[in-house]
Amino acid sequence: MEQQGNNTLAGKQVIIFGGSSGIGLATAVAAAEEGALVTIVSGNQQRIDSAVQQIGKECKGYAADLSKEEHIKNFFAQAGHFDHMVYTAGESLQLGNIGDVALETARQFFNVRYWGAFAAVKYGAPHINDGGSISLTSGLASMRPGAGWSLGASICSAMEGFSRAMAVELAPLRVNVVCPGLVKTNLWNSFTEEARENLFTSIGNGLPVKRIGEAADIAQAYIYLMKQGFGTGQTIVVDGGASRV
Repeated sequence: MEQQGNNTLAGKQVIIFGGSSGIGLATAVAAAEEGALVTIVSGNQQRIDSAVQQIGKECKGYAADLSKEEHIKNFFAQAGHFDHMVYTAGESLQLGNIGDVALETARQFFNVRYWGAFAAVKYGAPHINDGGSISLTSGLASMRPGAGWSLGASICSAMEGFSRAMAVELAPLRVNVVCPGLVKTNLWNSFTEEARENLFTSIGNGLPVKRIGEAADIAQAYIYLMKQGFGTGQTIVVDGGASRV
């Protein structure tokens, strides 16, 4: 029987939604270093241009509003066949107790983080080559939410359930999800610099690894999920041990 995973990304076509910053950009850089031909899709052309220069190695960039189904559909209409898709796109979440959350505002956060991923899977899956994969993104809030995390916990849990369902429905296409812990990315830019540093220090000191994550740490989980050929329907937790303390 032919092995579906060949343990290399050399020459593989990899599409990364949210690849212009944060974890997505780190994953794009790591994939390019492995020899993949990377296309990043994001909503900010300026960040795309900067990321393409950083990634190099024939990286392509495509601007699309990931909150709009038609934009995602149009992207795949011209993308052709490819090997792996990674979805890391998301806006900065706002923390707040449920009594203070406006429902309309809460719904908007699902547009990019959840429904954007849903649309990417819907329109992208038919174009993925044999042996390819889809890797989605959740977060530790699905397992260890704190006060004020009603929205984040809901989105992350929904993504994990969606990933498991797609692993069954789209088989033998592999579908998995990466669950990061606290990571230094621009998703925390809604906090003041002082608040960010206090958060990073207090949480990092309490972790078994004694630091919070960097985007490059999480990127390696996506690289693994693309290269391995047997695991599907799985949630890969990369949290510095936060779920164990």
